[in-house]
Amino acid sequence: MARTEPRTAANQLKCPVAVEDVDLFSPGAQEHWYEAYPILHANSPVHRIPGEGAAPGTDGFILTKYEDILRVVRDPDRFPPGLTTPPKPNPDGTMPQMNAMMVSIQSLRPNEDLWRAHKAELTDPWVGTGATRHHDMIGDAANGLIDNWIDNGKVDFVNEFARLLPQIVMANVLGFPHEDIPRMEMWGGAQVMAFVYGHGHRNLLTPEQTEEQMRLLAGFKEYVADWVTEKRKNPKDDMISWLTQVTYGALNRKLTDTEINGIVYAMMIGGLETTQYAMAEQAQLFCEDPALYQTVRNDRSKLRGFIEESLRLRSPTQGLSTRTTIQDEEFQGVKVPAGSLLHMRWAAGNRDPEEWECPHDLQLDRKGVTRHLTFSQGSRSCPGSGISRQEQLIAWNVLFDRIEAMQYGEGNTFEHQPGIMLGLFKLNLNFKKAG
Repeated sequence: MARTEPRTAANQLKCPVAVEDVDLFSPGAQEHWYEAYPILHANSPVHRIPGEGAAPGTDGFILTKYEDILRVVRDPDRFPPGLTTPPKPNPDGTMPQMNAMMVSIQSLRPNEDLWRAHKAELTDPWVGTGATRHHDMIGDAANGLIDNWIDNGKVDFVNEFARLLPQIVMANVLGFPHEDIPRMEMWGGAQVMAFVYGHGHRNLLTPEQTEEQMRLLAGFKEYVADWVTEKRKNPKDDMISWLTQVTYGALNRKLTDTEINGIVYAMMIGGLETTQYAMAEQAQLFCEDPALYQTVRNDRSKLRGFIEESLRLRSPTQGLSTRTTIQDEEFQGVKVPAGSLLHMRWAAGNRDPEEWECPHDLQLDRKGVTRHLTFSQGSRSCPGSGISRQEQLIAWNVLFDRIEAMQYGEGNTFEHQPGIMLGLFKLNLNFKKAG
């Protein structure tokens, strides 16, 4: 059943047809991102945003070509990430507010060598290469959610499955009780507030929004601190307990409570959103091509290829402005001055026709598909990519076991949340339960 309903009931921007129509950041822009990318590729692959640099008098530049983005993300020395740059005083002499993750970064991974060590020693064992340890737990969580609606023949896939699964998984990984998941959701929303409600490619919040964000995150910091204290006394088989006991080899010492708090912050900000959005887009791909669902369901060896292709085609996080130029650069013949802020548009690079054959098609046998940019590339790639892939793989295996076929249900508007992430508000599906 093809998707015939409008993508949004409240679209505030018209579909772009020329480069002067392209605006990736205004309200409603998310409904036309994928119409805008071919226009940028053809007419403005390095798209200047006047006055939108990191400092007054500088500009921002949107990179949409795969080769340009790859060049930037693989060279953090030449294109330094903002998170590892020590904060500068405000004009009034005060220091900017820093969340727990930013404080932890300055302490544990202020340079490239320590960034690599941090990932290898402190996060990979739980959410990276070691994510397979959670296989049974993820399967149990997925089945438990499906039990709640499998006999109904219909489901809001976003709000009854895709959103809830990563919440349960992350609570289990970190060692938080399930009754606190609603509070985790609230705090997770506060963490990504800038990426949803922020203005422009820099995701700027108003002073009032910033104040509200810091108020909410103060509660999260206190909550985590209480659990760190408890798990130092009574460690369990969870990530926080492990962090209280481990010796960080790169610095040859134990972690402080503040450093653990920052790591937990990073796990939350990366562990809830991406998987939710990815699975919702995957369900749409299956509804738009019912034969695809049957093909992958009947041959599970094709599932990994499907997941990678879906991540390429419909990137959960469309792009981020996290790198700056410390010297004059040139991309696609465009001069980019030192001090410019680079917005790396992962989703556009993932559909670059000079990198991908038939870039808008889903090909289950596409070669080298894991080279997509959805989790970035290089040493700064997403530390939670391993567990996100595990969740998607296990979730769809469980769904295939229990659902014979699915199609769009009634009441879908296909409206996306604001911000930089490709997140549906809801997705109503009808399905046939497996016999």
